[in-house]
Amino acid sequence: MPASASAQEATASAAKETQRPVYPFAAIVGQDEMKLCLLLNVIDPKIGGVMIMGDRGTGKSTTVRSLVDLLPDIRVVVGDPFNSDPDDPEVMGPEVRQRVLQGDTGLPVTTAKITMVDLPLGATEDRVCGTIDIEKALTEGVKAFEPGLLAKANRGILYVDEVNLLDDHLVDVLLDSAASGWNTVEREGISISHPARFILIGSGNPEEGELRPQLLDRFGMHAQVGTVRDAELRVKIVEERARFDRDPKTFRESYHDEQEKLQQQISSARSNLGAVQIDHDLRVKISKVCSELNVDGLRGDIVTNRAAKALAALKGRDSVTVEDIATVIPNCLRHRLRKDPLESIDSGLLVIEKFYEVFS
Repeated sequence: MPASASAQEATASAAKETQRPVYPFAAIVGQDEMKLCLLLNVIDPKIGGVMIMGDRGTGKSTTVRSLVDLLPDIRVVVGDPFNSDPDDPEVMGPEVRQRVLQGDTGLPVTTAKITMVDLPLGATEDRVCGTIDIEKALTEGVKAFEPGLLAKANRGILYVDEVNLLDDHLVDVLLDSAASGWNTVEREGISISHPARFILIGSGNPEEGELRPQLLDRFGMHAQVGTVRDAELRVKIVEERARFDRDPKTFRESYHDEQEKLQQQISSARSNLGAVQIDHDLRVKISKVCSELNVDGLRGDIVTNRAAKALAALKGRDSVTVEDIATVIPNCLRHRLRKDPLESIDSGLLVIEKFYEVFS
């Protein structure tokens, strides 16, 4: 057994050496709003994902891919298409759960990087959700399920670039799975469910059209990214990118300490999140802001509370401050405001104005 384990490790390290080098998260200049939203969702996936809207060429995809590289390895059952957690029944695939319930303690376990699944724009519902082989089910009496992208994304990140160009029905399916943590496929009276817990990250360019308001509302946070206008900063970004392209290995090594520090910060924040408290008075004021901005439903209140707690945990504190709420509330509410076609002011500024009115 130790020999096979060491062989697995050798294969994993060889695979790591040959895979395409990823730009370090710590090396990304600017775009603090997008980076913070992504980190908070990693600390508390129940925030509900991030919608990143901004100009072309502002590093949206690069930042999302960098985030995956920052995340800690997870324990998975070897050969399982659902990345099943050997210790948590809630995120086990059907077969693994069945084996555990039958008392099987010999499941082969390994550690793996958290997966990031890219959803192609032309993906069909079968490709996303998976398919049931009806013929096999009827002739052999077994539930022959071919897992889709949602199975692969379990315990990882599902990234949809140009989400505003994706078919509304597919966006609905993704959001339903992200909210419930489960994917159910039904064909000809046969039904199969499997865990699909992932962080949903969508990005898009507003020039190519907006998402419908009811779909936008389902994303936990909304980050806006703009083109950097400062000439000095632009030069720095270009130089850093050139340095990375010239020698990715050396470039990554130069950010090793910063990356490690950030990894420890995330790990510590995830461990301490449950201990973070938010005063009743602050919760009332958050709800007052939502109410006075005419935000429909209660998602805005819930997400703002969660995001503020995650930020406090990231900063190593066990209680939420007014500053924490001020930092996250525009990202939690700006996409939930009713759009006035004649309004030229940014909805994030409207949220901040109302915040200071209520909290002053």
